[in-house]
Amino acid sequence: MSILQTIGLSKTYGEGDVSVRALEEVSLSIETGEFVSVMGPSGSGKSTLLNILGCLDRPSAGRYLLDSVDVSQMDRAELARIRNERIGFVFQSYNLLPRTSALKNVVAPLLYSRNHGRTKDEKLAIARQAMESVGLGDRLEHQPQQLSGGQQQRVAIARAFVTDPAFILADEPTGNLDSQTGQEILSLLAGLHRQGRTILVITHSEEIAALTDRTIRLRDGRVERIVRNWSNSDTQAVDEVRNGSR
Repeated sequence: MSILQTIGLSKTYGEGDVSVRALEEVSLSIETGEFVSVMGPSGSGKSTLLNILGCLDRPSAGRYLLDSVDVSQMDRAELARIRNERIGFVFQSYNLLPRTSALKNVVAPLLYSRNHGRTKDEKLAIARQAMESVGLGDRLEHQPQQLSGGQQQRVAIARAFVTDPAFILADEPTGNLDSQTGQEILSLLAGLHRQGRTILVITHSEEIAALTDRTIRLRDGRVERIVRNWSNSDTQAVDEVRNGSR
């Protein structure tokens, strides 16, 4: 079952002679429980696709279905609600609230949500459990500046799944980390995937892409091809696709 689907998704910035076509008729689907990577050179449309799938922007044309609901033309308030309740974000720069404890950073999405029907104490308990699950049960009251880069990213990952979102959207999650710490973060994301979570990661790293179920490669705003990654085989099955054929 598709958790998200785009149909003829296009995005144009500017008008007339200065207009730029960032995405052009991108059609793709991601199934529940998949771990998918998106790759492409600078200017390929990765950031634009991320912004639309993350409900941070709206397409100029086409449709975006999240859990079979068309969110393409929702207003700002509706998109903000979808972002908070249905999408978990992990950014390269962590995007944690400064001078705020790790626990309060993680519980924040739950406090902003109106649909969980839980008391504040119950939400704090859920956030503590999320922190413990990423190995930071002893860092609840530490502020971001008191944590290492890897620890900050673990806090960000806990925050991303604390609302039990439809999918987690990770933008270059190891970009600011050394190789060993990056591997630890990748292992954490892979563990979340094994638990059945749907994860979409934007990356420049072939190593990260190889860990995912499929890699969607963009070029010039279009889907160039989709690669199915086989972690237990020396052979890769490559699906050369025209835009919209999958």
